[in-house]
Amino acid sequence: MAQNRTLLIVGLATLVVLAVFSILVATIGPTIEDFHAGASSQTWALGGMSLGMASALLTIGAVADRAGRRRVFALSSALLAVTTVLGAVAPGIEIFVAARVLEGVAGAGVLAAGLGLVGHAFPSPIERTRATGVWGAMLGAGIALGPLAAALLARAFDWRASYWAFGLAAGVLALSALTLDESKPACEARRFDPAGALSIAVAMTALTAGLTSGRSSWTSAATVTLLVGGVAALGAFVAIEARRDHPLLDLELFRGPLFVASLSGAAITGLATVGLMSHLTIVLTSGLSRSLLAAAGVLAVWSVTSVVVAFQSRRLPAHVDASDRLVAGLVASGAGTAMLADLAASSSWVRLVPGLVIAGVGSGLANAALGRLAVESVPPADAALGSGANNTARYLGSALGIALVAVLITGGGSGAGGLVDGWDHAALVGAGLNLAGAAWIALASRRGGSIQAGVARAGRSASGGSGGAF
Repeated sequence: MAQNRTLLIVGLATLVVLAVFSILVATIGPTIEDFHAGASSQTWALGGMSLGMASALLTIGAVADRAGRRRVFALSSALLAVTTVLGAVAPGIEIFVAARVLEGVAGAGVLAAGLGLVGHAFPSPIERTRATGVWGAMLGAGIALGPLAAALLARAFDWRASYWAFGLAAGVLALSALTLDESKPACEARRFDPAGALSIAVAMTALTAGLTSGRSSWTSAATVTLLVGGVAALGAFVAIEARRDHPLLDLELFRGPLFVASLSGAAITGLATVGLMSHLTIVLTSGLSRSLLAAAGVLAVWSVTSVVVAFQSRRLPAHVDASDRLVAGLVASGAGTAMLADLAASSSWVRLVPGLVIAGVGSGLANAALGRLAVESVPPADAALGSGANNTARYLGSALGIALVAVLITGGGSGAGGLVDGWDHAALVGAGLNLAGAAWIALASRRGGSIQAGVARAGRSASGGSGGAF
């Protein structure tokens, strides 16, 4: 069936994007050593793909809704293949970092247009719950596969081998995307908002770059300039959109509880969970003296659990709406993250397993719910834009979370003991952020009503001429 083919291709492409995103978790050491690069270059290599994603997601989502989601999905998959191979053949750290940023731009197109394709292919709530559960599972599967594949291929060949492998996979998926049906609104051409697109791209680029630069120094002129410039550009974006008859992002969406839940949940997931888990392999290798392969395997306890739970989320009772599932996911993530604290340099990796399993349950529930909220919190004609906004919040939150955890971990002191002490503090902060996010979304959802009411509002908005239908 065309539906299942769409879900299969989009799901595999999502997996590849997240796998490419997480490759450096296992290979940053040999990569930096091969390039003879320093700590600053390592920071930009680790943050490069987040920078590209955050800067491009919203704009590419809007372009996909207008130009055709399949077209943008296929082109983005092809660009992901080219830029991943560029990372494999990069002669120096500068080209490698540029490749990572471009991989982020390509990944943004795959995620935004891909989830828009899924929303179009599965219009009924029951089918969409199943489909977005699969999409959410692929997020976790990519995070599990990336470090494991990178560690195994680096042991057998070198760190570049995983880029060749995933570049080839992205190329195959780009060709497969050409077999999908096109998906765009069946209405007259909608105007594009270049001023809005430029201002939000500048804002997200500057903010993400500032957060990345801050890992080296929060008081440097470059960091302060980027962060202040990003806030100013974000203010300009809001001012521009408020005056547009055809805005890139309708600010009225922020009045809807589903849209607020979608963005808030994604931001908290990036800030509290992705930020923490991005440092787990460092703690395992440098704090608990585990190998890279073993560290990738421990991380997989969390990510594989999230895959299984996201796949099975469709079995939850139908009356449990996406907002409630998101709240439950954040609560479970908070509980599991809290259990990762109280670690010592002499602890066994087994000590982390219960917390990783519970946090994985939370991530699985949250990822599946966020996929559904991303497309149901906006008018149908803006499904890719909704995905872009949701993932922008996720990756901007991730950039902030990674920076926050880095500060907390380095603040624990020197040596293995200091690293582990810093991890304990970071885990407790992450738990608190997850629980605070759950409380905020629960309150916002209660004030705004049920998911069915939100969908009805989105449908009325679409039929009123602002979006149209698929």
